Amino acid sequence: MIFRILEDQFAQKAREARDADRRFMQLALALGRRGQGRTWPNPAVGAVIVKDGVIVGRGWTQAGGRPHAEPEALRRAGEAARGATLYVTLEPCSHFGKSPPCADAAIAAGIKRVVAAIEDPNPEVAGQGHARLRAAGITVDVGLCAAEAAFDHAGHFRRIRDRRPHVTLKLAVSPDGKIGAAGGKPVAITGDAVRDRVHLLRARSDAILVGIGTVLADDPLLTCRLPGMGAHSPVRVVLDQNLRIPATSKLVQSARETPLWVVASELAEAAAVTRLGAAGAQIIRIPPGGTPGLDLPAVLHALAEKGITRLMVEGGSRVAASFVSSDLVDEVWLFRGAEAVGADGVDALDALPLSKITQSQAYRVHASETFDRDTLTIYGRA
Repeated sequence: MIFRILEDQFAQKAREARDADRRFMQLALALGRRGQGRTWPNPAVGAVIVKDGVIVGRGWTQAGGRPHAEPEALRRAGEAARGATLYVTLEPCSHFGKSPPCADAAIAAGIKRVVAAIEDPNPEVAGQGHARLRAAGITVDVGLCAAEAAFDHAGHFRRIRDRRPHVTLKLAVSPDGKIGAAGGKPVAITGDAVRDRVHLLRARSDAILVGIGTVLADDPLLTCRLPGMGAHSPVRVVLDQNLRIPATSKLVQSARETPLWVVASELAEAAAVTRLGAAGAQIIRIPPGGTPGLDLPAVLHALAEKGITRLMVEGGSRVAASFVSSDLVDEVWLFRGAEAVGADGVDALDALPLSKITQSQAYRVHASETFDRDTLTIYGRA
């Protein structure tokens, strides 16, 4: 009987320890998301330091990618880090870059145990951080909340493994499948609540991409216009093969305040390159591909080379269709409004049916939300 009681007590303590680990890792994940859109080319990592059940330090990757989450949490913990547990959403780095290895910082601080959500696929790390910690006598547990961490670090993983950013396609579609009125004229598909959600998505993206058709039709600014979050605006990217973007556009006029990258063919006129460069825009030249228009894989590779890990594609219908048909969309945010536009409106995916996303085996529903009369369905790769 006494052995049964002891077994039950042991099992209860084990469950409580697992539950505590999960709570602290969930906090680390939430902290890491604070940096999304601001840490590229580095991943947005979160870290929590716990001693005797009490949080003694918290950290997340700072703007520009430095400091990393672990040294930020260790700095806040100070001497309390000795003998504590470090919860971190990605394997601590083990190599010298612009700052010393995070694994070494944890060792020097006297951390006793590290709980890491997932291994870093970066060849410069790839298990070496965990190995270094274990060699120093630190207990290392890997895999807690791994699926959530993989989702949060999808941009970092995609850039390392496929040499391109994680691509999120945003679509706001009427009940009859339209994204614009006749002639490409803009029309309000969804309400204010959706607008705020879209601006938050912009703030959590490294860059936002549109085609030159959207620029000529709408003259967008493409910044984050939530109160106090202007500094969180992503890099604006325009696909403009022949550099037709007007010098008077809002994008060009604001290029010195918020970065503007214009992707053009290597055959674009030098005079246009000079004109846009003088206005503060950066021109990315892409070699001609085997099909009309810009080579999208080459575009994404160029953006990844410049450090972009999370790319939001916002328009227009031809650009959206091109990304979908090229199998370059990893995530779709499909907002649906309540008011029909009419048969002569602009189709969401140009010549492609919307079912290419909604009924495709390539995607599955990841989450959904409701905003007044509007809805959001988020699709991810199956």
